[in-house]
Amino acid sequence: MKFEEYFPVIRKLTKEQQKRIQEAVTEKSVEKGTVLHDGAADCTGLLVVQSGMLRAYILSEEGREITLYRLFERDVCLFSASCMMSGIQFEVTIEAEKDTRVWVIPTKVWKQLNEESAVLANYTNELMADRFTNVMWLIEQIMWKSFDKRLAEFLLEEVSVEGTSLLKITHEVIGNHLGTAREVVTRMLRYFQSEGMVKLSRGMVEITDIAGLEEVAGS
Repeated sequence: MKFEEYFPVIRKLTKEQQKRIQEAVTEKSVEKGTVLHDGAADCTGLLVVQSGMLRAYILSEEGREITLYRLFERDVCLFSASCMMSGIQFEVTIEAEKDTRVWVIPTKVWKQLNEESAVLANYTNELMADRFTNVMWLIEQIMWKSFDKRLAEFLLEEVSVEGTSLLKITHEVIGNHLGTAREVVTRMLRYFQSEGMVKLSRGMVEITDIAGLEEVAGS
């Protein structure tokens, strides 16, 4: 697998700049559940996803998680290099949601090239704007959308991501994604089950009525 195919912006840089990135970038394989970046004090570097899936989330003072966004093949994680952005601190945790392989561009190299290259600086700004858009969308969902709709949307997304209607996921993990207590998730899933949309078993949620969930989600 060629790095340039997963990170095409590199082709817009000078040959010397391309060489510096190519010489600095490293590959890393991590198992599901591995934390790759843990808060603003941790400056991991820029991550480019080769395969698998990463999850970016924040943690409340009470220890409750909420997923900000997910990163799939060819996605780039900027917040793992947030220490290079002066005056902006992100207490974001990046975790492997599946067995994942990434390329890591060291923060020092990325920062130097950002200062030299208008192309790369613009690319960084676009990445930042895109992630902020994701976060603002999430805030709108939490503030204005009822929990049944959010849960239905999440289950439909999981079916799409996993490619199956039989989801190996606990109520606690769903709660972590949606930023709510496990008990709240359980009550709503039981309601969905009573309506024939899901079937619950230990550590599993089987989707039995996609159309019903889509109607709840409003899609």
